Amino acid sequence: MSNIGMIIEERAADIGNFLVGRLLPFRQKRMVGPFIFIDHMGPANLKDYQNLDVPPHPHIGLSTLTYLFEGAIMHRDSLGSEVEIMPGAVNWMTAGKGVVHSERTPGYLRTTDKQLHGLQIWVALPKALEQSEPSFTHVEAAAIPVWQQDGAVIKLISGTAFGKTSPVPVHSPQYFIKIQTAKGQVLHIGKDLYGESGLYILEGSVISEGHAYGPKQILIAKDSTLCSFETTDNTTVFIFGGEPFPEERFIYWNFVSSDREVIEKAKQDWLEQRFPPVPGEMEFVPLPEQSGHLKQK
Repeated sequence: MSNIGMIIEERAADIGNFLVGRLLPFRQKRMVGPFIFIDHMGPANLKDYQNLDVPPHPHIGLSTLTYLFEGAIMHRDSLGSEVEIMPGAVNWMTAGKGVVHSERTPGYLRTTDKQLHGLQIWVALPKALEQSEPSFTHVEAAAIPVWQQDGAVIKLISGTAFGKTSPVPVHSPQYFIKIQTAKGQVLHIGKDLYGESGLYILEGSVISEGHAYGPKQILIAKDSTLCSFETTDNTTVFIFGGEPFPEERFIYWNFVSSDREVIEKAKQDWLEQRFPPVPGEMEFVPLPEQSGHLKQK
């Protein structure tokens, strides 16, 4: 990447009974385009007595995107959706004015050794859609556009780029792209990007101006249209971004909004359990301590 404006290192975060690598938000960079939150899960080798169990918890003002490299997660939500997420598929849940979901190891894997590795992402909604009705879409891996270009394998997981559009129903101009190179090479893809852009290195290395960057780093471009980078052999990167919103966004726990009062109402609604329940689930994640402050973009 010839125009790196910022480097973000993965930071450890605890989501209850599972450690993840937090990438966004970052103190100096709250969002990249509409992308406001990225967690790197794993890679984790779980024993037969270890499972992912995130009880029902709420969201507002965003879409969640879950993308797995290994393992499986059972998604259940207050819309009645019950879907097992498998590697390469896309789980896209738009919270709008409010949705609740749980994420757990599927029943058939709970007493066996297993692996879990993937990305969990939040994409903020345009202001006009922050209070829209919630919705859920699951897109199987086979439906995601993938092609070879200049020696690289490119997959357009969501959004629009390279003259193609993913079937994931996004709500603003954006892209989430996977690029794999078996051999080291230079890629010039800036002409296909727009807005703000970040590059996450999953495996291998990216070389720019004599410096090598490795896994667990996000490289933020100064200008997405100038995006070019050299990879080493067997490198996998994800490029994400798009058009930023004109209004700032606030984030508290699982709530995102351009209006602080909307977040305060959501906090009270969750405290008083006014969100819709997840069918068949009785427990829930409590609201964090009230000492937390709303965080600006």
